[in-house]
Amino acid sequence: MNPFSLTGKTALIAGASRGIGQAIAEGVARAGAHTILAARSLPALADIARSLRAEGLLADAVELDIASRDSREKALEAIPEVDILINVAGINLRKRFTDYTPEEYDRILNTNLHGIFEFTQGIGRRMIARGAGGKVVNIGSLTSVLGLPYLTVYTITKSALAGFSRALAAEWGQYDIQVNCIAPGFILTDLNREMWEKPEMKNWLASVQPNQRMGSAEDIAPLAVYLSSPGANYVTGQVIAVDGGFSTCSVWPFQPAS
Repeated sequence: MNPFSLTGKTALIAGASRGIGQAIAEGVARAGAHTILAARSLPALADIARSLRAEGLLADAVELDIASRDSREKALEAIPEVDILINVAGINLRKRFTDYTPEEYDRILNTNLHGIFEFTQGIGRRMIARGAGGKVVNIGSLTSVLGLPYLTVYTITKSALAGFSRALAAEWGQYDIQVNCIAPGFILTDLNREMWEKPEMKNWLASVQPNQRMGSAEDIAPLAVYLSSPGANYVTGQVIAVDGGFSTCSVWPFQPAS
């Protein structure tokens, strides 16, 4: 048996319409899973699912606004039993801490944390009742493991996802359900492209990160596929950074004498 094959499994990707979520959905589909793409933008999802089916893969789309309880409940009714849940959905707003409004705070918390909490509850109850084990992969952030300025509310949610993953792994191990968290570093997406086009940002990253380039969504997807596979059956409760070494390494201008 190929330990990295997802053939015969059903995977649900919450937040699959673009960027990291789309790359992960394409990755698990190409690994053999029946892939259910979920997000608010049903037309975009339908296009991706159609493209995957054109490759001979199994893919469907379902509408899901992770921040809406009504939408979560409708999605849970519409989807079949799943073996793999990958929570990607999330939003961000970069501001000074003192400038966040209560409405902004609530919107970020409801999308990045509260909705994921309740949706995972719903999927998890079904996984446990079925008794066939499962995988949960949460997409955290570099801010799950360290602090950066002007990201306070986002950091609250992503730090919580890291702790949530560890605690849930401890609780659901008895059901053969593995729970892990991926912490992407500086990944170029349509949502942050304008910020990273600034020369000072590019120069800063190249001066502090061992791998000097920005990451891409395609750098995240292979780890999500692995954590969803039988090859990761003994990996649980982990927060794994995919960040070019930013969170664990430093570089400096020193060069040894030749």
